[in-house]
Amino acid sequence: MGLEFDPIAEAATNWRAENWPAVDAMTAATSITRAHQILVGRIDAALAPLGLNFSRFEVLALLEFSREGSLPLGKIGARLQVHPASVTNTVDRLERDGLVTRTPHPTDGRTTLAVITGEGRRRAAEAAAALGEIEFGVAGMGASARRRVDQAIRELRIAAGDFG
Repeated sequence: MGLEFDPIAEAATNWRAENWPAVDAMTAATSITRAHQILVGRIDAALAPLGLNFSRFEVLALLEFSREGSLPLGKIGARLQVHPASVTNTVDRLERDGLVTRTPHPTDGRTTLAVITGEGRRRAAEAAAALGEIEFGVAGMGASARRRVDQAIRELRIAAGDFG
């Protein structure tokens, strides 16, 4: 479905012709949005044979990296910077597939833990390998370009208050 021209460059030309403001900001934002669409498509295609998508993999990976293989649902949402409803929905699906279980927190009765299962650990490892094979969707970018993109977006994240 490739085009014969760059629609973002075309939009910039049209913005300039109309004397609209912030052309560089518009092209940067639009490029990031398009890159996100490309990456999510590639990542989800690589994970689909494993019955996962990126958000489900992120939860499994987070649980795998935790000391005990479990975390409170609220902490999962905070670490992944997603709404509690999204965490609940994702954990529901992972639980339905036998990749995590829910258990009450041993000392805080108000809190529920998500616990990765043996099958969840196996699937997380397979998913990490699949993502490694496609270079997390950024195949086609050299290492220095990847570092420049990461640094540029890091500036945006810091300015937005993502972290200190």
